[in-house]
Amino acid sequence: MAHALVNYDDVDPVGDGLHFLRDALDCANLGVSVLDVEAGWSGMAHDHADDGEEEVYVLVEGAATITVEDETVSMAAGDALRVDPDATRRIDAEADSLFVIAGAP
Repeated sequence: MAHALVNYDDVDPVGDGLHFLRDALDCANLGVSVLDVEAGWSGMAHDHADDGEEEVYVLVEGAATITVEDETVSMAAGDALRVDPDATRRIDAEADSLFVIAGAP
């Protein structure tokens, strides 16, 4: 098939509002996730050094900060942020927020 369609609500979250869509979309080289969280939610600090995955965070709705290493980046709806694989990052939602996250090695 030349395409795949899935609604993120139909994919069980792996944790607090995080829906991994890679398997549902049958993506071999592109990780796509949706993060749908309430105000006050904080993610786990992590990096992707082991898998070499560069990520782009697109804030579709809401307001959030992403701490990359020691720098705090404020994001508003419509902003996109690229993060290197080796950089530690953590998301903090200041309002109910909806992200689309794409990653690839």
